[in-house]
Amino acid sequence: MRFRRIAEAATRTVIGVDFSGAAESGKTAWIAELSAPVPLPLAAPASSRLANRSARFRLVSLQPLGRLAGGDDRDQVNRYLVDRIASQPKTFWGCDFPFGLPIELAIGDWRDQLSHASEFDGSAKQFGLSLVETTERALGTKHVRRTTDRETQTPFDCYHYRIIYQTFHGMRDVLAELAERPSVVVLPFQYAKANRGTASSILVEACPSSTLKRLELPHQRYKQSGGKPPEATHKRTRRTILKAVSQYVDISAHRRRVIMNDPGGDALDAVLAGLGAWLGFARADHAAIQTHPRYAREGFVYC
Repeated sequence: MRFRRIAEAATRTVIGVDFSGAAESGKTAWIAELSAPVPLPLAAPASSRLANRSARFRLVSLQPLGRLAGGDDRDQVNRYLVDRIASQPKTFWGCDFPFGLPIELAIGDWRDQLSHASEFDGSAKQFGLSLVETTERALGTKHVRRTTDRETQTPFDCYHYRIIYQTFHGMRDVLAELAERPSVVVLPFQYAKANRGTASSILVEACPSSTLKRLELPHQRYKQSGGKPPEATHKRTRRTILKAVSQYVDISAHRRRVIMNDPGGDALDAVLAGLGAWLGFARADHAAIQTHPRYAREGFVYC
């Protein structure tokens, strides 16, 4: 019951973070804040929102993290993110980076994994290579996916070279700093903490691509590379996605333009991270997640 009270209080404000592990992450990491007119009860199916358009979320803020942090440097951005998550009460956070590592790596439970990342003496790239070496010794292959990665069809395993910077800096610089904060529950690892009733905000792993797949929406050709303006094909795909998202979220004309013109699609991903995480959280069987033999050690993508 304590967990349900925390969860229902937190779902009045939902924040999605399109996280980046780049050195100047503030340029491409975005944060989207969604506000609900009333707290959203977990007992109601997520799809029931469609029947009541007046109860939709409203997109009240959509900005690059660097603008809010006062600079684009990764360390500065991550410190800002940690401080905001820890200090903003009654908020549900969906962050787009892997929260844990596969059991097959035999690094231990989630706290052990956070310590392993925090104590690693090297770069994110070197951290990823060390995990590949561990996998080769244990399994004779370079990579293995978490159970949740297979189930939710995430684009990459959590230490693929295209995601390892997010994994390393997300685990080391964000989750390791928040794990002991009394105000925040990181799921699925801290359901017991939620039941103790000391926290007021919830933080979960999101994946915009997995959300698009679950909603049967196009999940490719909406991102432009190299900072170039989006082309016609990207804009067509974004319009299709926004049409579906608008069933859940009221988005102003100004913020629609921001989403349509953002080269990398990161602004849209921030919205999808928040909305998708909430949809996944609302439909989740939390009792089954708590007792699952792998989720509490590897993580769970709420999408």
